[in-house]
Amino acid sequence: MPNFNIDAEKQRTFDAIVIGSGISGGWAAKELCEKGLKTLVLERGRDVKHIKDYPTADKHPWEFEFGGKLPLEKQEEFVRRGARIHESTAHFWMKEGEQDIVEEKPFQWTRGYQVGGKSLLWARQTQRWSDLDFEGPLRDGYAVDWPIRYKDLAPWYSHVEKFSGIAGNRDGLPQLPDGEFLKPFDLSCVEKHFQKVIADNYQNRHLIHGRCAHITTPEPIHQEQGRVKCMNRNLCNRGCPLGGYFSANASTLPWAEKTGNMTLRPHAVVHSIIYDEHKGKATGVRIIDANDMQLYEYFAKIIFVNASALNSNLILLNSTSSRFPNGLGNDNGLLGKYISWHNYRGQISARSEDFQDMMSTGKNPSHSYIPRFRNLYQQETDFLRGYAVGFGSSSRAVQFSRDGLGETLKNNLFNRSLGPWWVSAWMQGEVIPIESNHVRLHGELKDKYGIPQLVLSCDWTENDDKMVKDYMEQMSDMFEKAGFTQINARDSGAAPGSDIHEMGGVRMGHDPKTSLLNKWNQLHECKNVFVTDGACMTSTATQNPSLTYMAITARAANYAIEELKKGNL
Repeated sequence: MPNFNIDAEKQRTFDAIVIGSGISGGWAAKELCEKGLKTLVLERGRDVKHIKDYPTADKHPWEFEFGGKLPLEKQEEFVRRGARIHESTAHFWMKEGEQDIVEEKPFQWTRGYQVGGKSLLWARQTQRWSDLDFEGPLRDGYAVDWPIRYKDLAPWYSHVEKFSGIAGNRDGLPQLPDGEFLKPFDLSCVEKHFQKVIADNYQNRHLIHGRCAHITTPEPIHQEQGRVKCMNRNLCNRGCPLGGYFSANASTLPWAEKTGNMTLRPHAVVHSIIYDEHKGKATGVRIIDANDMQLYEYFAKIIFVNASALNSNLILLNSTSSRFPNGLGNDNGLLGKYISWHNYRGQISARSEDFQDMMSTGKNPSHSYIPRFRNLYQQETDFLRGYAVGFGSSSRAVQFSRDGLGETLKNNLFNRSLGPWWVSAWMQGEVIPIESNHVRLHGELKDKYGIPQLVLSCDWTENDDKMVKDYMEQMSDMFEKAGFTQINARDSGAAPGSDIHEMGGVRMGHDPKTSLLNKWNQLHECKNVFVTDGACMTSTATQNPSLTYMAITARAANYAIEELKKGNL
């Protein structure tokens, strides 16, 4: 007579489990499945199939009932974020009540719970780190030394760039290493003007094309994925049916699926990781099914935690046992501490009186970019580290006639007088990790799944304030030299987290006493658990972080596969 309990456990046993299906989780799934591991991918949200589940991807502006703005009753479903969520993308954002949290201090935590996560919604900016970034904590003593350097990650940057498709120029800047680039998008006439002004007036300041995850000249690897050239529609956050930009849905998850080794489990809210006291390692994952609210357990030899930074912290904090009463791997008590993000508070806008006889044609899904230029080679300001800058421009036709019929009307519509160009720039500053910026589990309050609510306790520091002030001063000076008028530099005063780049809490490092993960992203105290999303970050640098998550994940996954073959896990 068969043992049904054993049979049932076998059906729920895999070689690997990946928690999360977004940018880093998709890469973990792709690498593990491609190398032959039977892999379970757990996603707390609903399934979203590429092309099929992009309901607004081809809608025209006039097809939205409220012109793109959510009606008030729907805005209330997202509370304070509601007014900023477009009607075309609301189905990809988490509604209030799905995951209650406690904001001990104001923090804007934006979540997208579905297969693909926020890879459907990201800004697609992809810059490599340099050793300037990896060595930052060692130079000034804030946070701990990264256990890796650029040379460790460089081949993995190339690996993920070739597969994903990155448009950009080879700019030869030491603080922003070049990568495996496809043809870049064109800069506007105003961007080219500003580029020349910066080059003529400053050392170590450069305006370049914003490197972005868009296919401009498809390579065979992109065609194998079923993806085609970006058509510059600028409807990216609705989901791209062409696969023109990189998302887990269009790229890594279908690639993993076609190996036959991936099992995708949506509606799986991860409760905790199971630790076996006798084996001295993790053996599986507990989930709550979001539909029937029942608890299920799945088992595997290795576990990748890619639930997004704050949720990865939550899962590990909630993974308690006799061995780890304060959370999995948390012998040093640092789990959930040194949370960081990016500083987007500095903003500036202006008008250009030049080029009024010109206007842009088509659309550019990217923008130009000024890499970090403060404190590059020596400490020159009253704040640590620095900031990068995004820069955009747009032209507006201000006057045309609607008189006449037929050909006369057509000519009048096209014989328009062109107006001024408007420019804007935004900072992306490095926030220094400090111990008091942390997350923890609430002792009593639980969410609707019975999981302890996450307490967010993070705030700006004097270093951030000084950085914003410097940004406004420097950008105002640069705008003035470019001849821009109506300059308006401001501090938005936005709460931490508004950048959607949460990082830290499960940081990498050399020493188990001061970090949670080693150089391969393994928990120091539980070697078969890997954390490769934003939670692993020791510091934030100034670059958009997603490309680094991808490279770190691919590197760790291939290391895990080799260690598994050796019997070390």
